[in-house]
Amino acid sequence: MINKPSRTLARKKRHGRIRNRVSGTADCPRLTVFRSNRHMYAQVIDDVLGHTLCSASTMDKTLADGLETTCDVEAAKKIGAAIADRAKAKGVTRVVFDRSGYLYHGKVQALADAAREGGLVF
Repeated sequence: MINKPSRTLARKKRHGRIRNRVSGTADCPRLTVFRSNRHMYAQVIDDVLGHTLCSASTMDKTLADGLETTCDVEAAKKIGAAIADRAKAKGVTRVVFDRSGYLYHGKVQALADAAREGGLVF
């Protein structure tokens, strides 16, 4: 039997390769996505200072209200819209998108599209 790396390990390796190229600054911070089996999280991060400027997740009571489940495409769209609103409130309009090693389709794509519709440019 061949030893295959786990999906999580493969994703972390992809994320490392992405992070070698993608970095956020004060002018153009990094919008990063994390998804677990139950929730989705998004953060806007200034990597120079090491500060999280704003965040949104399905664990926020205000965002989770009205959702049938916290781990589907509809939840991802709501998180994308919320992170765009919160980033614009902080004066951020341009970001670089960090998909964290996830494939760019489904929930990750829905979050990115909602953030674009909310006014973020990337």
